[in-house]
Amino acid sequence: MGVHPERRIRFLLLTGLFVLSLFGAQLFRLQALDASTMANAALKSRLSIVAVPALRGDITASNGDVLATSIERRNVTADQTAVPTYKKKVNGVSVTVGVAGAAADLAPILAKPEAELATTLTGTRRFVYVAKDISVSGWRKIQALGIPGIYSETTSKRSYPIASAAASLVGWVHADGSAGGGLELLLNKQLQGRPGESTYELSRDGRMITTGAQQITPAVPGQDVRLTMDSDLQWFAQNAIAQKVNQTQALSGTVVVMNVKTGQLAAVASYPTFDPNNIAKANGNLNNNAFGEAFEPGSTAKVMTAAAAIQEGVATPATPVVVPDRLARADQLFRDSHEHGVEDLTFAGVIAQSSNIGTMMVGEKVPPATLEKYFRAFGVGQPTGIGFPGETPGIFAKSQNWSGSQRYTVMYGQGLSVNAIQAAGVFQTIANGGVRVPPTLVGQHHQCRRHRDTDATSRCGEGHLRIDRHDAQPDAGVRR
Repeated sequence: MGVHPERRIRFLLLTGLFVLSLFGAQLFRLQALDASTMANAALKSRLSIVAVPALRGDITASNGDVLATSIERRNVTADQTAVPTYKKKVNGVSVTVGVAGAAADLAPILAKPEAELATTLTGTRRFVYVAKDISVSGWRKIQALGIPGIYSETTSKRSYPIASAAASLVGWVHADGSAGGGLELLLNKQLQGRPGESTYELSRDGRMITTGAQQITPAVPGQDVRLTMDSDLQWFAQNAIAQKVNQTQALSGTVVVMNVKTGQLAAVASYPTFDPNNIAKANGNLNNNAFGEAFEPGSTAKVMTAAAAIQEGVATPATPVVVPDRLARADQLFRDSHEHGVEDLTFAGVIAQSSNIGTMMVGEKVPPATLEKYFRAFGVGQPTGIGFPGETPGIFAKSQNWSGSQRYTVMYGQGLSVNAIQAAGVFQTIANGGVRVPPTLVGQHHQCRRHRDTDATSRCGEGHLRIDRHDAQPDAGVRR
């Protein structure tokens, strides 16, 4: 027997009412209970979030000259689906010129062929790059055209006004804006700033809704950093060392200029160099050799040996020293850089004539451990404290590990190595009346200073060296 028609109709009616009640309940939930949540979800689907890069801080010389700065630039982008609607007035009449018209108008501003631009602007992609690294004034000209679908994203370009004159010191940044080397890398935390964010609402065709939701979190620029470097002196030093390296056909060269009272570095030149404005074409070493290259100090070590001998009381500048033509020590026969007979010198004369033998004869009176202590007090064998990228602390073995000959060679600068900053620090100490001040490159650092009415060592604190002056002022040269 079949189902009664009225019963069947009643069943279908109840089923329909049940389904409609489900739809009604869902509609009530969406429009009443979850209205705020759904509205926010819909808004999020229309929002576009664009990162706003932060400009890096400037690096300036001590006199305020800019060594590195960031310039705001724009990358031009396109929504290919919107460009064909481009309209402009031709002879007073609004005409749809589309992609061809957009390419023709953009070509002179972007300095690109119309055909190339037309290809870039044609298609269905919602995002393509049209041109990168465009000036802000250039973007304003493009913006004034009112081409649909043409947008820009903010970016920046690092500029180095004095280019190669301070390249290896100031450093450079990569194409993506990240620090590459030099002070750009060392001071990156202060320079880099904090990116911002721009959020705006898009229509279905990908255009920004000017009356829609917008929120901008501005980027925070990086801090400016002022160096102790003098830009004029740096330029002069860089040119001088470049000329000398080329003249002598040397592999490299460095110049270090340091303020003897404060330890501030006024110039740190290194050659060969490069142009940080075009880092992609840089050849060879990008490091600053004054920090990164270690070498035997040679006669610079004699200054430290003399300081140790005088301070320990084993000699004075007037002490007589009879210097033979050869000196046998540690199963070796040592000689000076030039042939000579027996010489009657003062210790001051030994240093003035840069005699290896004379330095050894006085220096061997200082115990090895004591001599090592003085060398290290001058900054040998330890980082300068600047923390420059690629910096070498040099090589200086402990005195208990010195070989028989090394016991003597270190006195005149062989068997150990220093960088140019360390070597300059030796002469800074002597020129400052025996007070060593660690080198600095960034301004506003507290400096160790001597005071006439106080002991310099206690003022400077740990890590500084003081060598007392002696009243004797003998003739520096041959003893009569």
